Amino acid sequence: MEITLNVEVRAEKGTKKALSTLRAEYRIPAVVYGGEKAPITVALSEKELMAGRKKGGANAIFRLKHAKGEETVIVKELQRHPVTDRPVHADFQRISLTKKIEAKVPLNLVGESIGVKTNGGMLSIDMRELRIKALPTAIPQHIDVEISTLDLHQIIHVSDLKLPEGVEVIDAADAAVVRCVVAKEIEVAAPVAAVPAEGAAAVAEPESSSTKGKKDEEGKVIAKPGAAPAADAKAAPAKKEGK
Repeated sequence: MEITLNVEVRAEKGTKKALSTLRAEYRIPAVVYGGEKAPITVALSEKELMAGRKKGGANAIFRLKHAKGEETVIVKELQRHPVTDRPVHADFQRISLTKKIEAKVPLNLVGESIGVKTNGGMLSIDMRELRIKALPTAIPQHIDVEISTLDLHQIIHVSDLKLPEGVEVIDAADAAVVRCVVAKEIEVAAPVAAVPAEGAAAVAEPESSSTKGKKDEEGKVIAKPGAAPAADAKAAPAKKEGK
């Protein structure tokens, strides 16, 4: 399933004022790259992009329509505001529907472990997403991990997972996904709540690949989790979508 989005081709590199105006209008600046064509910069509706991802998942296939043609893409990276968690920039990668690509798929635990339910154990989750390779149209939104038969001291490995047809695993077959361990009672002194510095704000973890060392279109280093937001990020309005 492809999700169609109308986008606007914009100037090669936006100014701080232009980018702030876009975001104030609930539009997202983005770049489209990959394939045999040159990269282009675009702008699109924040609401439409997030609705598409909600419908198609993190690996949704998008068809971007603009004045210069069309692009078949996936979202390679989505940067978010460190305070409001609103998307502030998207990286789209061009893809071919006939060539396999690498992707990360969330793992979904199904059932209740017998080791937890009847034997007093607890789950220890080693892996929350699986690296796979498949045709874009064959990438699942998630992969179920059946844990109802998991007892104390047992482990579910990558090789135990049931995968859809056409999906290849990149992670090691013997890598642990989830295990059932003995619950131990450990006395821990109550932590002293840290007092945040005046004016400090929590920073949401960026989505997709690491943003370490990366810069936005204004030449500023993207804030790492725990870092204070940039001046223009503070100016972004709070998201007003009803939930």
